[in-house]
Amino acid sequence: MFNVSELVIAFFISFFASLTLTLPVKKFAEKVGAVDVPNQRKIHEKITPRMGGLSIYLGAVLGLLYIFPIHPQLEAIAIGSLIIVITGMIDDKYTLKPLIKLLAQITSAGILIAAGVIIDKITLPFLGVVYLDLFSIPVTLIWIVGITNAINLIDGLDGLASGVSTIALTSILVLAIIDYRLLAVYFCIVLIGSNLGFLVHNFYPAKIYMGDTGSLFLGYSIAVISILGLLKNVALLSFIIPILVLAVPIFDTLFAIIRRLYNKENIMMPDKKHIHYQLIEAGLSHRATVLIIYGFSAVFGILAILFSEGSVATPYIVGFFLLFFLHILAESAGLVGKGKKPVINFLCKKLKKEKNYLHKRDKVEQEP
Repeated sequence: MFNVSELVIAFFISFFASLTLTLPVKKFAEKVGAVDVPNQRKIHEKITPRMGGLSIYLGAVLGLLYIFPIHPQLEAIAIGSLIIVITGMIDDKYTLKPLIKLLAQITSAGILIAAGVIIDKITLPFLGVVYLDLFSIPVTLIWIVGITNAINLIDGLDGLASGVSTIALTSILVLAIIDYRLLAVYFCIVLIGSNLGFLVHNFYPAKIYMGDTGSLFLGYSIAVISILGLLKNVALLSFIIPILVLAVPIFDTLFAIIRRLYNKENIMMPDKKHIHYQLIEAGLSHRATVLIIYGFSAVFGILAILFSEGSVATPYIVGFFLLFFLHILAESAGLVGKGKKPVINFLCKKLKKEKNYLHKRDKVEQEP
């Protein structure tokens, strides 16, 4: 059984370590010149230090040192994460070429695969358990690199990547507890703690950004944890569960690739057309946009948990929310009605109308 008190202590070690280490990391980033300078592709207006992901990494490491899990693949996971973090730190300072970052991710994934952290089977309807055999290596490689970049790409607003990752990790934690995946539980606990500690400094208006140090590390960690905690399950349609948990970053990334291919753009070059930028462009505030995407992430996380329990109605609910979210992504990508955004604009108008109503009501109630 899980030692609850041990998990709680590890959580708070990671939380307070990340919370307190963020300030010296901020000073270090400023000293070495790892700062984010505003430009036409970004919405922030002042120079802000990045590399804050280093405090997330250190907080998680300190939490794990307390738990001290024993696992044959732990060393490979640690080496892979160190490569990712060092790559992110160098990128936050010097801005590496996308190909170099990709090679670092492939190297980290290769170390994991060599150690046996692979997706060797999936469960399909009517077919049951399907063993991937030779395809397990490319599938695992694509999954690790894909999820790593998905979290990296969603890191566009204050607190967004950290919050979405925390929600995803919380969903995975519940599923790992249900399926008794001990190592996945340990990883989730310390990462949630360190994420929340950093989020105190990173939520809007952010004092520091996680940078690629944080987003690459979180993406890599979530990819590994999902393999250890979700994809090893042989339950019916188990491959859908991690996709649901990570629906927001996965589908935002897929639509970014489709959009760039459609517009004949380099798929590895960043742009300002992700869902979070489009919601702000439609009139929502920075904070409201982040909270809405948190909401989407939470809904998909809950649906993943319900799906794992085999509820009869869940697939229909999942289908509805997934289609609704995909339509919003299609609008944000400019793939609907020659670039029109009827659903996004409607939702933004309703939210702003509700906000104005609440503001007026509060003002009336405060009058003598």
